[in-house]
Amino acid sequence: MSLQRTAVVGAGTMGNGIAHVLALHGRRVALVDVDAARLEAATDTIARNLDRQVEKEKISPADRDAALSRITTTTDLPEGVEAADLAVEAVPEEQALKADVFGDLDAAAPADAILASNTSSISITWIAAQTERPGRVIGMHFFNPVPVMSLVEVVRGQRTSDATFEAVAGLAEALDKTPVEVEDYPGFVSNRVLMPMVNEAIFCVMEGVADPEDIDTVMTLGMNHPMGPLTLADFIGLDVCLHILEVLHEDLGDDKYRPCPLLRRKVTAGQLGRKTGQGFFTYE
Repeated sequence: MSLQRTAVVGAGTMGNGIAHVLALHGRRVALVDVDAARLEAATDTIARNLDRQVEKEKISPADRDAALSRITTTTDLPEGVEAADLAVEAVPEEQALKADVFGDLDAAAPADAILASNTSSISITWIAAQTERPGRVIGMHFFNPVPVMSLVEVVRGQRTSDATFEAVAGLAEALDKTPVEVEDYPGFVSNRVLMPMVNEAIFCVMEGVADPEDIDTVMTLGMNHPMGPLTLADFIGLDVCLHILEVLHEDLGDDKYRPCPLLRRKVTAGQLGRKTGQGFFTYE
């Protein structure tokens, strides 16, 4: 199954990163977003990131120019996906929004197109049920920053076909990524393992066990983690961490996933991490 013509729906951090990688590896990409200003910001970000790769001699100037030439942008979703072999959804983690997007994708994309979600926590089986093609719906969970991180969790819904899985896993390899096959359970593998650690680190802050800097130092120097859990939480976004923990807690019914009250308080206060300048640490 050829996946040469692609669309990415959502031009935020993950969406522009996915478009960057697809275009750099020879795929034509329609980048779709309801916000024209966000599309302009996304193309600027992609251009800057490609320039950095040129400066580091990871790609040539010709590679950069070719990648940029493969990306088009539109605020019209049907127009963006009407010729796509693969459409990747990368909108915010809101079930109602994803339901709307997948209903629109199902109606507009070719009947044989694969519809993938970059969701980090929402059930692929539930997403597939919003369409008339559940066998062609799959999770394609990239990691931030997409051009740098090599992992892709390829998540099978209950009715995802073998052909769909093989095509998407093959594409991930063609993008120089490492695909890992994951079944559709809350949090998949990455967040089911990661988020309890992040949550426990936040409990340590709340209970006065240690300061955020010292907690992160224990995990970086003692456990050889490249980034401490609180720095990582700020990088991911504390609102995103809270949402994932809520999904794990509700869907698995186990109180070990209960979000720390301090995490809820920071999210309520709008202290979401790097993107707001304040989380467990302060950012310029």
